[in-house]
Amino acid sequence: MKKTMKISRVWIADAVNESFMGDIFIEGKEIIEIAPEISRPADIEIDGKDKNWTAAPGFIDVHIHGSAGHDVMDATPEALDGMAASLPKEGTTSFLATSMTQSDEAISKALENASTFEADENQAEMLGIHLEGPFISPEQPGAQPAEFITLPSASLFNKWQVLSGKRIKMITMAPEIEGGFAFVKQLKSAGIIASMGHSDATYDEMQKAIGAGASHITHLYNQMSAFHHRDPGVVGTALLEEKLTVELIADFIHSHPKSVEMAYRLKGPDRLILITDAMRAKGLPNGVYDLAGQDVHVTETGARLESGALAGSILTMDRAIRNVRSVTHCSISDLVAMTSSNAAKELGLAKKGKIEAGRDADLVLLDEELNVQMTICRGTIAFAKEEMQ
Repeated sequence: MKKTMKISRVWIADAVNESFMGDIFIEGKEIIEIAPEISRPADIEIDGKDKNWTAAPGFIDVHIHGSAGHDVMDATPEALDGMAASLPKEGTTSFLATSMTQSDEAISKALENASTFEADENQAEMLGIHLEGPFISPEQPGAQPAEFITLPSASLFNKWQVLSGKRIKMITMAPEIEGGFAFVKQLKSAGIIASMGHSDATYDEMQKAIGAGASHITHLYNQMSAFHHRDPGVVGTALLEEKLTVELIADFIHSHPKSVEMAYRLKGPDRLILITDAMRAKGLPNGVYDLAGQDVHVTETGARLESGALAGSILTMDRAIRNVRSVTHCSISDLVAMTSSNAAKELGLAKKGKIEAGRDADLVLLDEELNVQMTICRGTIAFAKEEMQ
C-alpha cells in the first residue's frame, strides 16, 4: 500500500495565483488533493499551524556542476549520488547534471555515467544533462578550459547523446562560431534546448540563432558579449528578446544586485530561471578545490581560478531566492515561476512545477524569511530542519 502524507495549514503558492491557506494530501509520489481543509488521516502528518510556512513547488536547478565535494565530471555513480543527496537541504528537488568543456574522452565518461543514474526517493531527481560546451567561443571561455573548445559536430553530438541514454536536454553553445547556426537547427529538430552562452555573438548573429531555434541564455551577463550602444550583443539581445528564457546566478558576485533587478524588470518573472552554476565546493569550507583539473580558490568573495576569473559558484537556491526578493521585492508567485514552473515548462515536464492534483509531490516548505524548513522529493521527506514532533 502506498504511504500517505498530509501537510496541513500552510500557504500554498503557485506561479499564477497569490498563496492561499490550505492542506495538501499526498499518496505515494503524487499529490492527490488540495483543499482548504482535508479531514482524512495520513501515515505522516505535517502541521503548519502557527508557523506561517509556505509550500512551494520544489526548486529545479537546470545548471549545476557539483555540490558537497562532488562534480558531474568525476564520472562516478558516487558523485551524482552525493550531489542528489545534498541538494534537498536547499529546497532543490530536481536538477540537470551539468558537464564542462573537456576532452571527448572525459565528456563521454561523464555522460555514460549519467546515463543510468536514478536518484533514491529521498534525493533530488536528475532530470537529464546540461552539456555546457565544448562548442563555445574561444573569446569567452571563462573557466571552461580553452584547449578543449571545439567546433560544433553533429556526429560528436549524436555519439554523446547515445552514450547519455538520450538524456541530454540542453546544450550551451556559441551560435556564431563555424557551423553554429546549422547546429542550432539540429538541436531544435532533436528537441534539445539550444542555449546561447560563452558567446561573443553580435546582435545580428543572435537574431539569426533565434531564427534557427535557439531559445535560452546561459548565465546572463557572464562570459558573453556585453551591451554596447552600437551593438547590443548577447546581453542586450537576452534582455530585449521576448522569445528567450534567461538563466541568472543571483549570488551578487556574478551579477551586481542592480543587474539582478534590471533582469527582473526587463525580462519579468516568466522569462527568468534562477540557477546556481555551483561547483563541488558548495556546502564545504573555504579552500582550494578542483574544477576540470584547475585549482579553484573559494573564499567569501566567490570561487575563482588563479587568474581571478570566476569558476562557478557556491550559491544555494534558497540563498538565491532571498537575494532576488531583497532587491526586487517580488511576490512568492514570481519566485515560484523563477525557481520551478519556468524550468518545468521549458523542459516539458508535465508533472512538475506546480502544486496541484496529479503532479509529482515535489515540495519545499519555507518560513517567512524564505528559509527551507522541509523538502519533499516525490512524496518522501528528504530534508527537515527540525525533527518532526
